[in-house]
Amino acid sequence: MRTSGLESHPRPPLVVTVSTWDLAIPAADSLKRKRSVIRSLKDRLARMNVSVVESGLQDVRNRGRISVAFLAAHAAQADAIQESVDRVMAGARDAVVVGNSKERL
Repeated sequence: MRTSGLESHPRPPLVVTVSTWDLAIPAADSLKRKRSVIRSLKDRLARMNVSVVESGLQDVRNRGRISVAFLAAHAAQADAIQESVDRVMAGARDAVVVGNSKERL
């Protein structure tokens, strides 16, 4: 069996972070308006090189849920990315964060 030589060097552990925000969208008078707000947030977050998904409440007119996941080389890098993502979510126009959960693996 051939080996690539990588087996002799242990891989550094990666930090996996998953965060979810529940949002109130008070100005959403239709699902179309709500989706516009969610899409804007997802686009802003995606530019940060994180994975973003609308993870629930898709059919609720004035509520939304967005989840973000990313990998980092170490805890300090994960903290910096998380802080940037948190700032985007806290500064969201037309949406108010009503809940947040974070998990680091």
